[in-house]
Amino acid sequence: MAIFSKSNVPQFTVDVYQNEYLPEGGREVNAIATVTSTGGGTIGTAVGAPHLYSAGQGPDAAVAIMVDCSGSMDYPPTKMRGARDATAAAVDALRDGVHFAVVGGTHVAKEVYPGGGRLAVASPQTRAQAKEALRKLSAGGGTAIGTWLRLADRLLASADVSIRHGILLTDGRNEHESPEDLRASLDACAGRFTCDARGVGTDWEVKEVTGIASALLGTADIVADPAGLAADFTQMMESAMGKEVADVSLRLWTPMGVEIMFVKQVAPTVEELTDRRTEVGPRAGDYPTGSWGDESRDYHVCVRVPGADLGQEMLAARVSLVVPGADGTVQTLSQGLVRAVWTDDMAASTSINPQVAHYTGQAELAQVIQQGLDARKSGDYDGATAKLGRAVQLASASGNEDTAKLLSKVVDVVDATTGTVRLKARVAEADEMTLETRSTKTVRVKK
Repeated sequence: MAIFSKSNVPQFTVDVYQNEYLPEGGREVNAIATVTSTGGGTIGTAVGAPHLYSAGQGPDAAVAIMVDCSGSMDYPPTKMRGARDATAAAVDALRDGVHFAVVGGTHVAKEVYPGGGRLAVASPQTRAQAKEALRKLSAGGGTAIGTWLRLADRLLASADVSIRHGILLTDGRNEHESPEDLRASLDACAGRFTCDARGVGTDWEVKEVTGIASALLGTADIVADPAGLAADFTQMMESAMGKEVADVSLRLWTPMGVEIMFVKQVAPTVEELTDRRTEVGPRAGDYPTGSWGDESRDYHVCVRVPGADLGQEMLAARVSLVVPGADGTVQTLSQGLVRAVWTDDMAASTSINPQVAHYTGQAELAQVIQQGLDARKSGDYDGATAKLGRAVQLASASGNEDTAKLLSKVVDVVDATTGTVRLKARVAEADEMTLETRSTKTVRVKK
């Protein structure tokens, strides 16, 4: 568990955007809470750049790199080579003093470096030893990702550190354990370490990889060409090195009679948090957000308030950022308030806050892409055309150019404004998988 002290974390702020005005009888209150941490992030700079902290001074961290070594990694041979080079690049990006290990994953998990159920401490010598050990990696065997995660968890737990992070690479489907076994492993590891997951090539299952990243509060992406792995691994490791505080929770307190409809992260990606609530006292619950460096994220909170008379106002919710304190208490880093005011001013009560409108559209965009691709796979081409047409319309309206570009590889866009599209007869598998993997990525409101 991370311990918070003023000296080792960035400063957090919570800004709430909403239209607090409700018409007579109105009960649904929507708000976007923008959480920003600043004043940290100097640790995760590029390799060779000056660090603000010397070894041992920065946040203490442990990283486990899990590399798929199943038989399919040999087809083509460039895949295994790319994985070795990428892992070596990630090892190079480790900050001195960080604990680390490399795990080779097949139908069982093996310690590649340092071995003996322990972690190495990053230094020029251990980095060189790790890269030497990587040269012996070869492909053979099946895939049981749950075993990789559990070994990574055991290794990461052996270090007395505040930041624990995993990086997982797979090229195939999780065929040598049941979905229930993987789920049980994810449940066992959730809250113990964060994990970024990558699929290389096109023979892996998108929902498996994104499910791992979602459960462990990390990122997911596709690396269709193994040649791109080293750059991606370096970037992931640099991001992990920039994290300065772990175990941050979004705490939502609501007054008596207020019902929580949903809580979701909406930027930089859409992530449903409603079901991840942990009760922490009367009318308060915590939602996990993982580790933070210098960054900003947006959360959509929707609550249902009791009816009230015109002219009345109430506190509808209090949004706080909390971390475990050194003395076993919880420390509040920042907070924002969500209000409800009943008015007969039609102009005030019917206007939709721009942030709320934007992120409602971005959440729908992620949903219709998934529905459209599922419909296409099942042969429902009319349904796929309708859903992906709506996706094109939403991406265009919100200025989400990256998603619009990915959609244009799956459909021919006739008119983006109306969402008129035609399904392409032939779609490269990598293009379809990229769209599905990145469907939850959002753009922020244009200022």
